[in-house]
Amino acid sequence: MSTPSPAPRALPDPTVLHPMPGQERVVLLKPLITSELIEVGEFSYYDDPDAATEFETRNVLYHYGPEKLRIGRFCAFGTGVRFIMNGANHRMDGASTFPFPIMGGAWADHFDLITGLPSRGDTVIGHDVWFGNGVTVMPGVTVGHGAVVATGAVLTDDVPPYAIVGGNPARVIRSRFEPSVVERLVELAWWDWPLETVTEHVRLIMSGSVEALERVSPR
Repeated sequence: MSTPSPAPRALPDPTVLHPMPGQERVVLLKPLITSELIEVGEFSYYDDPDAATEFETRNVLYHYGPEKLRIGRFCAFGTGVRFIMNGANHRMDGASTFPFPIMGGAWADHFDLITGLPSRGDTVIGHDVWFGNGVTVMPGVTVGHGAVVATGAVLTDDVPPYAIVGGNPARVIRSRFEPSVVERLVELAWWDWPLETVTEHVRLIMSGSVEALERVSPR
């Protein structure tokens, strides 16, 4: 008598707050975020043993708008990552950088002096980006798909796709792949594949070659 095949396992659920049973330190960001100024793709997560669910207030700072924080799919953020938004800016063209108007009272009459400060625009984190612990991202930085950011790095400039960066200020240490491979991976955009296709080819996505991924691409 033949042995029945095991029932297929369910697909991972991108709407579950804690994807790892018994590990409340890990949260998926998409079901957690409430701010209209933050956009997060499915399966991007934050790991923090103390305050993972407080990501919006503890890890996204000075976010008074209108600039947005845009995070792609399948990103991994280590404990203590900080996104410094444009609201942290102070005037530097006068004798003092102190933001007097925010203290209220008669000083509030001069609020125009701190509105409309120069902005670098949205902060954008691509797909499949890995941040180590304690990374700081300054306003308006764009991090390319597949990049790796070392622990403690301070990002002041844009990061190319699939680059490994570290330091303060962060600099490119090396690329994960040759330029031609990076171009092909960006074109493949496996993070946009249907979840069923990603699930079927997890092993290739994690350890296969770009040629193997191209062969199974649904495009």
